[in-house]
Amino acid sequence: MAKETAGQRLRLALEMFEFGERMQRARLRRMRPTATDKEIDDAIQRWLLDRPGAPLGDAPGRQSRRFA
Repeated sequence: MAKETAGQRLRLALEMFEFGERMQRARLRRMRPTATDKEIDDAIQRWLLDRPGAPLGDAPGRQSRRFA
């Protein structure tokens, strides 16, 4: 098997992130069948910003504002 390139690994990481977000959206839809698209989008945003056990991120340093 050929060694993966950095680009292939990045593409895989992004696909995994998108898959995780789709799974969370499906979960929220099951839990809240009457929720509007805006409510689901807001819940996804909160989920992306929530860091249980690591409120400032996974490592020491400045807190990321990427999704804020």
